[in-house]
Amino acid sequence: MKLTEDQLKNIKEQQSQEYKTKRVTAPELEKILYEAIPALDHGFVRVIDYMGDDTSIVQSARVSYGKGTKKVSTDGGLIKYLMRHWHSTPFEMCEIKYHVKLPIFIARQWIRHRTANVNEYSARYSILDKEFYLPEPKNLAAQSVSNRQGRGNIIEGDQAKEVLELLKNDAERTYNNYETMLNEKFDGTMIDENKKGLARELARMNLTLNTYTQWYWKTDLLNLMNFLRLRADSHAQYEIRVYADIMLDTLKKWVPITYDAFMDYRVGGTEVSAKGKTIIKKLLKGEKVNLDESGLSKREWNELMEAFEIKDKIV
Repeated sequence: MKLTEDQLKNIKEQQSQEYKTKRVTAPELEKILYEAIPALDHGFVRVIDYMGDDTSIVQSARVSYGKGTKKVSTDGGLIKYLMRHWHSTPFEMCEIKYHVKLPIFIARQWIRHRTANVNEYSARYSILDKEFYLPEPKNLAAQSVSNRQGRGNIIEGDQAKEVLELLKNDAERTYNNYETMLNEKFDGTMIDENKKGLARELARMNLTLNTYTQWYWKTDLLNLMNFLRLRADSHAQYEIRVYADIMLDTLKKWVPITYDAFMDYRVGGTEVSAKGKTIIKKLLKGEKVNLDESGLSKREWNELMEAFEIKDKIV
């Protein structure tokens, strides 16, 4: 990821600003406020603004006038209780706003999380940057044979080179055609003064999905955690997981007590059905269990065995 001189200047100007406030602030998050944290080859994540911290959650849960309690451990106990029992409303009282630069195909996956306020860079108004996402060879994989929306074994050698060349050539060719239709270069230079440029809202449809876009994405803490629980998971698509991992780190800097509870109960924990609970009870008693008598599907059985690291998985 390479920022222009103007972009770097704007970030430094934002970071040099100081305001007096009576609101709570998160010192560790303040240290990286406005900073462009690299993601993939040309993308980034920036924290633009936020509201509240761990004490705001406690204050909301108690509907109190104060800032929580004097003991951090007491606040931590309450936050863990809220997380453990799925009392979600107090977490909605905190909000955060990100500036994200990402490939269009990841943006279309990301936007399925409809619990945020989004304002995307307008390709009807402006020309998109001449930047495309090209995977590293280690992230080129074949279609999974067991998962219709996942990846399988890594593609290597000549086939990998061919795939990367196709991605690069297609992206460059369609972008060149995009500029031709606009009759304008990405830097604003006109190509032919005797021609009219096609409307930007039409010309953009020719671009490949690995072209980069940008947006401001604002959400509350609860829905951020819901997003991260899915997208920072090892089963999530690699490209969106890169962004989620960066945002997970900002969560830790913003609300460290909530982060610990989130990692413990949501990321590190697991949900068990009534039938699954019965099986676990039998296993604790030393009784034998099997798929046929469990009432679970093969997939449910495997997920349960995997969650508790029991070596009785059925292929």
